Amino acid sequence: MKRFARIVAGFFALLLLATLLAQRSLPRTLEPQPGDTTRAQALVLDREGRPLNLRYDGGWNLQERVPLEQVPPLLRQAFVEAEDRRFWTHHGVDWRARLSATWTNLRAGRSLRGASTITEQALRVINPRPRTLWSRWVEGFEALRLDARFAKPDLLEFYLNQVPYGANRRGVAPAARYYFGRSLETLSEREMLALAVLVRAPSRLLRQPEALDAGIARLAQRLAEQGALSPERLAALQAQRLAWARQPPELQAAHFALELQRRHPWATAQRSSLDTTLQARAEGFLRQRLQGLRSQGVRQGALLVVDLQDNRVRAYATVDDEHPDIIGVDAVQALRQPGSTLKPLLYALAIEKGWNADTILDDSRLTERVNAGLHEYRNYSRMHYGRVSLREALGNSLNIPALKTLQFVGGEPFLQRLQVLGMAGLSRHPDFYGDGIALGNGEVSLFQLVQAYTALARGGRWQPLTLLESDPAPRPLRTLIQPSAARAISEIISDPQARLLEFGDGGLLRFPAETAVKTGTSSDYRDAWTVAYNGRWLVGAWMGNLSGRETDGITGAQGPALLTRSLLARLPADRPLDRALRSGHRRPEEPAVAVVTETLPAEPRLSQPFEGLMLAMDPRIPDRLEAFEFVAEWDRPLRRTTWHVNNGPPVTVEGDRYLWPLARGRQRVWAELEAEDGRRGRTPEAAFLVK
Repeated sequence: MKRFARIVAGFFALLLLATLLAQRSLPRTLEPQPGDTTRAQALVLDREGRPLNLRYDGGWNLQERVPLEQVPPLLRQAFVEAEDRRFWTHHGVDWRARLSATWTNLRAGRSLRGASTITEQALRVINPRPRTLWSRWVEGFEALRLDARFAKPDLLEFYLNQVPYGANRRGVAPAARYYFGRSLETLSEREMLALAVLVRAPSRLLRQPEALDAGIARLAQRLAEQGALSPERLAALQAQRLAWARQPPELQAAHFALELQRRHPWATAQRSSLDTTLQARAEGFLRQRLQGLRSQGVRQGALLVVDLQDNRVRAYATVDDEHPDIIGVDAVQALRQPGSTLKPLLYALAIEKGWNADTILDDSRLTERVNAGLHEYRNYSRMHYGRVSLREALGNSLNIPALKTLQFVGGEPFLQRLQVLGMAGLSRHPDFYGDGIALGNGEVSLFQLVQAYTALARGGRWQPLTLLESDPAPRPLRTLIQPSAARAISEIISDPQARLLEFGDGGLLRFPAETAVKTGTSSDYRDAWTVAYNGRWLVGAWMGNLSGRETDGITGAQGPALLTRSLLARLPADRPLDRALRSGHRRPEEPAVAVVTETLPAEPRLSQPFEGLMLAMDPRIPDRLEAFEFVAEWDRPLRRTTWHVNNGPPVTVEGDRYLWPLARGRQRVWAELEAEDGRRGRTPEAAFLVK
């Protein structure tokens, strides 16, 4: 007997020790603490002052908490009656209810009833645990401590603001808005009781409306018996019907909220510039377009909508079709290669330096030295058009004229212009980018690109984008592009006739209303861009893969162009593209047409090959069919050229070019030149290697 008593005593001693060790610390306050990001979502308001319907994750409700005195009395009474009728008299655990529930469950052979008090349910919000028998045991002791630490009204207020509902909502105020589309004080009596009943099993009860109605009827009868409902109110409640709210689409504006807090950590609970309706529409369009391009290897996209009246961001959408449930990289802020979208800014600088829309450029083959090799630049269509105007070069996004324009304005001044316009991602030395900066080989974010384009859309005036509806400090407004240059560029990229060579007539780039539009595609089809603006709105879109994976040939004109076109068509066009953009882009003191020619050397030289060039035979082509073009240059027309390769016999050809049959090994070459005027010259010798 003594041995048995010792065993029992030892068991209870171990149980007591395990219980003490299993208990967790309790908070000093029921208010979420600063920096407790696992429990709290910072309050972000839309431009109208409404809480943004951010992606709910089941964390603590900070957006729509209400003080206890603002909760309707009937709703308070209904919750206490439904969940914990002895809440005001027990000390955290209702032992009578526990024993009754245990007896009921034992007789049924399964769990039919629970007996958690409001205090215990509040505790599960603070210290969540798996729902096990051991957890229920430990929670009882923690509930006693919690009840002793906080006053009953404080516990009830915390519970009503944090009680879990369906759709990952917490609290009666978010639940009222989610299920009925109204605030607490406007709910009918039946809707209040529905909230108290729904909290037990929201998903099941919504699928079984007859079970929900029965629960409401039982709760109403008990409240009437206590005098909380008069016979008249009870009869009116029974006659009422629930009117469920039509649920708005879930916003995925978490990236916007994070960026707002990063830029303005003090701006919590202040109005952002986001338009909730436009944000939902932007997210829906972006998600739909990504689904349509899934088979072509496009997984992520970003969309930015700016109100040009004050450069406020009205929509800031990021969608990840590959990981839709993860708040990952913000594609609006991610640095990517912008492709041809930098060309309008390049030509604007050239116009400032003396060119105009009719300046003639040469669109012919261009091969330039890159380290010990050669790189041949091509247009997207791989066609060349000879003499083209600046208007045609920009409208058709031709690459060769853009490179020659960069040589005219200078790589460093162009890079400085981009940085002044807010493209902080282009932070390397100009030599790092080389001529490729004209074709978008640097890295910028969609946010930076759109911010720069607002200067073109606003006649050269630049202002930082803002995510706030009311700025506490004035944002600088500076003229960074000459107004005449900005107007000329906007006129060109809004003219469908200017892009006929490469894009043809019609297509996605011919918007229903007059719209300036520019697309861009990075190398290997990794990034597709479209920026479009009218007199009121500017929309920028990016699509691709944040991993850097190539898409299946998606260009800016194929991918995001449809997205920007669809969105702009649904925005209020209360101000058409300013007619002033289409006038005054020619400087009267300058000639209407300027011809840009190549600068040729005064002394004969070889442009191909150059000293130290390294070539490789293509294993896919028979050696006897491979050739490399020799090119000689002189500032006078050439009649013929005689080529000397190693110690072989000289070869004379008409003009300045010769297709030399490739041969492996180290090679040396020079040429004798005869000009049309009879003058003769000789190039320096160049040594090169063929592998």
